[in-house]
Amino acid sequence: MMETKGYKAIAKYLLVSPSKVRPVADLVRGKSYPQAEAILAAMPQKGARLIAKVLKSAGANALNQNRKLDEDSLFVSAIYVDDGPRLKRVWARSHGKRDILLKRMSHITVIVDEKVGE
Repeated sequence: MMETKGYKAIAKYLLVSPSKVRPVADLVRGKSYPQAEAILAAMPQKGARLIAKVLKSAGANALNQNRKLDEDSLFVSAIYVDDGPRLKRVWARSHGKRDILLKRMSHITVIVDEKVGE
């Protein structure tokens, strides 16, 4: 796992498949903080709402820990979506049989950092 300097927020055990969240995360990686918030607010996916919540938390961590920062000087330095545990559920089929339904979970990590040299 890559450790970077910055302000981090993590959301764990979110009931959404990581494969559905990763394309949304790819859109905001490397963008400025206000631009990333605007992109996520315009997207209809559930993953966009979840990432926006974590991004807002990381931004609040940055702004509250260091009073000299403002929102315009922040950017999304890293964002990754990891697999969480899977809930196994039974899906009833015909003739008394059953299938196993896997409900996947995600862990979302967002790291925001300050822009230097602008």
